[in-house]
Amino acid sequence: MNNYKNYRNLLALLMVTMLVSGCANKAAHKGGKKTNEGRYKVTKDYGPDTNVDVSHVPDAVPKVEFLSRGGNKSEYQVFGKSYSVMANSLGYKERGGASWYGKKFHGYLTANGDKYDMYGMSAAHKSLPLPTYVKVTNLANNKVVIVRVNDRGPFHQGRIIDLSYAAASKLGMLNSGTGQVEVEAINPLTWQVSKKVASQVAKNEAAEPQVKQPLIFKPAKLSVSTASVATQAVTDKVLPTTATANVTDKVLPTTATANVPKKAPSKQPIRVEQAPRTDKYLGIHYVQVGVYSTEQAAHAVTLKVNDLGLPVLISELQKQQRKLYKVILGPMKSRMRTEQLKMILADRSFAGAHLIDLPK
Repeated sequence: MNNYKNYRNLLALLMVTMLVSGCANKAAHKGGKKTNEGRYKVTKDYGPDTNVDVSHVPDAVPKVEFLSRGGNKSEYQVFGKSYSVMANSLGYKERGGASWYGKKFHGYLTANGDKYDMYGMSAAHKSLPLPTYVKVTNLANNKVVIVRVNDRGPFHQGRIIDLSYAAASKLGMLNSGTGQVEVEAINPLTWQVSKKVASQVAKNEAAEPQVKQPLIFKPAKLSVSTASVATQAVTDKVLPTTATANVTDKVLPTTATANVPKKAPSKQPIRVEQAPRTDKYLGIHYVQVGVYSTEQAAHAVTLKVNDLGLPVLISELQKQQRKLYKVILGPMKSRMRTEQLKMILADRSFAGAHLIDLPK
């Protein structure tokens, strides 16, 4: 009998508890703070209560990392839509919409298991491997940041990346909420090498400023008919003059040679012999950046590689009826340095850069 009374009292207590809980939930829906039934405490994302100065927050530093255990399934689904993850990020570059996420996700785990920090330099992407380092450029103001992609998203049409609060702030996107950006994946290996080269260049320039004017080498093997004219033009360094400003691919006759009667070509044209090389050139390497049809194009390329801290040479050669101009970097005594330089040039769209012999 006593046991029956105890069970009855316990049942009555449970019913009262459920009734009070139901009333509380109803009141919360009517006038209380709206809550999220999922793991996040709020339904709508927002930033800090007051503006936070994040200008001192440094960009993410690219480094070689293993793929995370989490967030790298080859395929996954969100809201019933399937997404694929890239095998690697090499060569990825895309333009599109960007948004940012803040306090709603602050402190929660990201897709790869990190804890999201809205004051850090991180981002979310639908398909890049985790982690991946990317350079993000705001196309409206050309501001640039480097972030570490460690989360998945944004799952909205027209958006390609979700930035942390700090990254969006440094890009000037907080007020607008979204913006058009360019996202480019960074290769940590070439990035580290380029930083070391740039640091060494800065030290060298501080010690002794380097001449940025590229050297121009003329052909050493000359035919008899052009030897006298070309010899006068050979110098250690060619400065821009009126005579060289309008260089074209075609060779125009000069006053000195226009009226000279043409001679039948000799069977064995006499050529100027070059002195044999000495042992001092052994172990010296050069890298050819590319070959161009005009001197102007070659000079434009020299401007793109001047920051690598090496002499830039333009070697002129005659091929059939045309003049060509080779852009060369060097000399270097380290074969490893040349391999690193080829990687940097390939990252700058000079994929055909290769090791060559001492320019002639």
